[in-house]
Amino acid sequence: MMHDIVRDLALEIAKEERFGAASDCGTMVQMDKDVRRLSSYGWKDKTEIIIKLPRLRTLVSLETVSSSPDMLSSIFSESTYLTVLELQDSELTEVPASIGTLFNLRYLGLRRTKVKALPDSVEKLYNLNTLDIKQTKIQRLPQGIAKVKKLQHLIADRHDDEKQSAFRYFVGMPAPKDLSNMLELQTLETVEASKDLAEQLKKLMKLRTLWIDNLSATDCANIFSTLSTMPLLSSLLLSAWDENAALCFDTLKPCSTELHKLIIRGRWAKGTLECPIFCGYGTHLKYLALSWCHLGEDPLEMLAPHLPNLTYLKLNNMHSAKTLVLSAGSFPYLKTLVLKHMPSVNHLVINSGALPSLEGMYIVSLTELDKIPQGIESLRHLKKLWLLDLHKDFIAQWHENRMHQRVQHVPEIRV
Repeated sequence: MMHDIVRDLALEIAKEERFGAASDCGTMVQMDKDVRRLSSYGWKDKTEIIIKLPRLRTLVSLETVSSSPDMLSSIFSESTYLTVLELQDSELTEVPASIGTLFNLRYLGLRRTKVKALPDSVEKLYNLNTLDIKQTKIQRLPQGIAKVKKLQHLIADRHDDEKQSAFRYFVGMPAPKDLSNMLELQTLETVEASKDLAEQLKKLMKLRTLWIDNLSATDCANIFSTLSTMPLLSSLLLSAWDENAALCFDTLKPCSTELHKLIIRGRWAKGTLECPIFCGYGTHLKYLALSWCHLGEDPLEMLAPHLPNLTYLKLNNMHSAKTLVLSAGSFPYLKTLVLKHMPSVNHLVINSGALPSLEGMYIVSLTELDKIPQGIESLRHLKKLWLLDLHKDFIAQWHENRMHQRVQHVPEIRV
């Protein structure tokens, strides 16, 4: 971290050079009108003020307390050269229509604000590269969003369940009518599946990250066929419309080896592990997160032969066998293993030679796990070990077996 003296010196030089300024005093004080970059935290101004910063290029204002759009209107009218506007975690409820005057704006961040809608004038932001409205109250994108031809990163969803316990705790946005015209898109999170989505995605060949929500069994064939043609796609999330809807992956056959991160939320159709995405392509996957898949057997034993190069594996909200076994040689490159909300599991066995590269193991909310994971002390590269919210007898077992001494090579242990 930057030493306070060095930080103060850096801020003073930035101020003298009119390069930037920072304010964390809770209210905006008089600023040099020629400042070009301004960072503030906890802005508390509640009165109507006029802010004249004509040279301002970047404004980062985190956790702004003021919800009045007047403050923003003032900035928009006076700071026409603004290129970066980050208002993450603020109390903001409304974005003034005058935002459409910010011709130079390239980044607009409204993540975790209370904004319920974007003004139609957003379509005038011709130079916008990134729009981040993740975890807001916004339910629909402006009709003219496809007119923003230079948009590369569109990150948009709303969280209906802050505790993330419900199956669809986050909900995607309906695809814009002219989505197929947004040819520069590299990131699209999160879009709702529909009967037209496969056709809309066919021209978006620059996509690298794509999250799709609300998938039904009837959507899979066409949408997955389109995804298979994307040469640059590297990160993909697929979420069913319902926890009982079975997704069929027969037509998901990536045309390149770029896809390395796969997140699936929902049941699998029978025979999924024999589908091309796992049987054959699985060697290219590095990151896999599965939720609500309910494989019914030992998912670790089932997945290991197909995914030898994984570095990250998360299993969440899954019904499985009572005993999970990691055989010798399984997951040789895995760095992180997360097992969460697996109510059937009461025993975990780690055979010698399994998980030789593991650095982080997070076992959380396995409420029937009453035994110490067998072989856990053999994980010599482990740096973080979390064993939380397990069976009520687990802690007593841990202390009775003097496990802290047996895994004292692990720097961070939480039990």
